[in-house]
Amino acid sequence: MVVTKDIAIVILNWNGKTLLEQFLPSVISHSAEAAIYVADNASTDDSLRFLQEHYPTVKIIQNKENGGYAKGYNEALKHVDEQLLCLLNSDIEVTEDWLQSIHHIFKTQAETAIVQPKILDYKNKRYFEYAGAAGGFIDKFGYPYCRGRIFDTIEEDLGQYNDTTPIFWASGACFFIRKTVFEALNGFDESFFAHMEEIDLCWRAHNLGYITKYVGASTVYHVGGATLSSTDPKKTYLNFRNSLFSITKNAPQNLFVLIFTRLLLDGFASLKFLVQMKLTHILAILKAHGHFYWQLPQLLKERQLLKHQNTLESISNYYSIHSIVWQYFVKKQRIFIE
Repeated sequence: MVVTKDIAIVILNWNGKTLLEQFLPSVISHSAEAAIYVADNASTDDSLRFLQEHYPTVKIIQNKENGGYAKGYNEALKHVDEQLLCLLNSDIEVTEDWLQSIHHIFKTQAETAIVQPKILDYKNKRYFEYAGAAGGFIDKFGYPYCRGRIFDTIEEDLGQYNDTTPIFWASGACFFIRKTVFEALNGFDESFFAHMEEIDLCWRAHNLGYITKYVGASTVYHVGGATLSSTDPKKTYLNFRNSLFSITKNAPQNLFVLIFTRLLLDGFASLKFLVQMKLTHILAILKAHGHFYWQLPQLLKERQLLKHQNTLESISNYYSIHSIVWQYFVKKQRIFIE
């Protein structure tokens, strides 16, 4: 008897044989109700041979090039028929029954389009992990933060976020989405390449009335930084550039005041890097701004198109606080409950 599975777990891989060796076994052991795919971004190591030899039941999708996270998934998901998609980083260990509560949400709440589980740190499993923690939010100036992680302050998991609750964005490290919604949103913005493309997607989803939720009954452990370290200036460049891209496309009215303020705040971030003598990161921010100015005409065209698609009367409630920078650095409020 053939059992029809409606969840697809899709792991994007690029030269990640070592990660597949370490983390794929937990995914296979605890995901009997899902079809498992590895989408390979034109790896040059022997990742595919390893999969074929040791995990022949895993379905392989071969992308023609390394288009990063955004294009990699956009291309791969064209070959997936299951209606519930789990985009899973290759450096994640899953836990027993991690899919059950999330599957239940999708089956019983038709209005929920995107879901994220609890993401804890693989290296220190008592603490939340930087990339997503207990669900993401965004402030008025486009700065993302999470329950359980604000800037560099990471909270210990004491059960304070064991709930199920609406959030603004779900982490791309473990990102569940209905296939129909992913297609309706035209997938990820490939100009992002990597980093913050999930925030952009969730923002577009929010502006169209879709609901994103965090499900604390499901837990995964994430290594983080396995592909690109936080100390790498390229990551600084992508984060600053892509944040400006997302704000320009999706933020509500008073765009140019918002962008001007954000550019000033980015200048203060550069001063912080200067004090730390991280000169390559200052150059990364300057490069990000230069690329943003270059792309601005195209971003404004996309903004106009997205504005026409908006079905909500107002999208002014896209943030939960005015400025996370002010709350964190000036008022010294370092954890989410504050």
